[in-house]
Amino acid sequence: MKPRSRISVHQTQRMALTTGLATSIRILRADAAGLSRYLEEAAAENPQIILTRPQVQDWIPRWKSAFASDAEPPEQQSAGPSLVSHVLALIENLRLSPAETRIAMALAEALEPSGWLGRAPSAIAAQLAVGLPAVEQVLARLQQRADPTGLFARNLADCLRLQAEEAGELDRAMRALLDRLDLLAKGGIERIAREAGLDQTELRQALGRLRSYDPKPGAAFEPFAAPVREPDLIAEKGASGWIVSLNRSALPSVSVAEGRGKGRAEARALIRMIEGRNATLLSVGQEILTRQTAALEAGLGALQPMTMAEVARAVGLHESTISRVVAGTAVDTPRGTWWLRSLFGKAPREGGPAAGALRDRLARLVAEEDPDHPLSDEALAAALAEGGAPLARRTVAKYRTMLNLPPAHRRRRRA
Repeated sequence: MKPRSRISVHQTQRMALTTGLATSIRILRADAAGLSRYLEEAAAENPQIILTRPQVQDWIPRWKSAFASDAEPPEQQSAGPSLVSHVLALIENLRLSPAETRIAMALAEALEPSGWLGRAPSAIAAQLAVGLPAVEQVLARLQQRADPTGLFARNLADCLRLQAEEAGELDRAMRALLDRLDLLAKGGIERIAREAGLDQTELRQALGRLRSYDPKPGAAFEPFAAPVREPDLIAEKGASGWIVSLNRSALPSVSVAEGRGKGRAEARALIRMIEGRNATLLSVGQEILTRQTAALEAGLGALQPMTMAEVARAVGLHESTISRVVAGTAVDTPRGTWWLRSLFGKAPREGGPAAGALRDRLARLVAEEDPDHPLSDEALAAALAEGGAPLARRTVAKYRTMLNLPPAHRRRRRA
């Protein structure tokens, strides 16, 4: 049978990611600090863009009602600072040069919740277009001054090594263990002893000291707290309920220069994108906090189940747009500064509280426990069940891990 060629015509539709669309997406997902930097770069390239910067002032959590009266301030949601705010204070106290501060900020951005670096110093050096020795020098200063010791470690071995150095216990046996953590995890003490030429008794003594170190120093900080910086939104309670507004002091105002010149169309397009971004952010933020009024009134323990799909349907946007808007966006409330993304969550059990509310209750149970008799996962599950939130032990263990809370035996040892 002789094959035949056939020509057919098909009509398809697709969206091309143009430069304007890419810029719009970038603006939409930027927080106040990131958008300010982008606007400064755009103004430097286009003289038609005029930026009017807001009055510079240090942002502090707002206790307006408390400052205006003799009433006690409401209980702050976070028992301690976030890892980011702690690290920013550390960098400020080091009094680094502008070039060193730029490197230190990049290192801080690379920190993971564990307190370790999520990126290699070489990658950060390439990103900043600086030499690796300059990054290593700033990193060494941060590691030396960091409290708790182990912050800014490259990995687990580096984190434990920094703590061993501080304790004066970085002897030959400790070095042998740190160099062979993979074998140590498998219980290969005998093989480590043979390879290092050390006595097993000496290694086991070093192992006992090693177990007293903290493998995740970043876990000591409040996981839900947003960094102490200018928030993107402000939530205040008015006569008709909770009102969400843009924090105008966090962003410079943008206008087009007078007269004529090249770049005016681009400047006007940029202003339209920013206005669209602000309108979308305000609409999404209002919808989220309207659904989470109970959390605004009583704290994160009263979070209601909420998904991005539900918010997207309510405001008439795509779910991916909601995800972009809430990425890195903070809202200032009378109970502290919260990440918008942290307010989302499903209920582990149908009809029950949101997962975020359960994690908040779990964190409070651990914070209030007797240090000498910490609660096991089974006991934590029973305590949550008494509050009307029955959970399986494995779910409690998962939430505890998400909160960077160690198991009971390690909490007892740490106490």
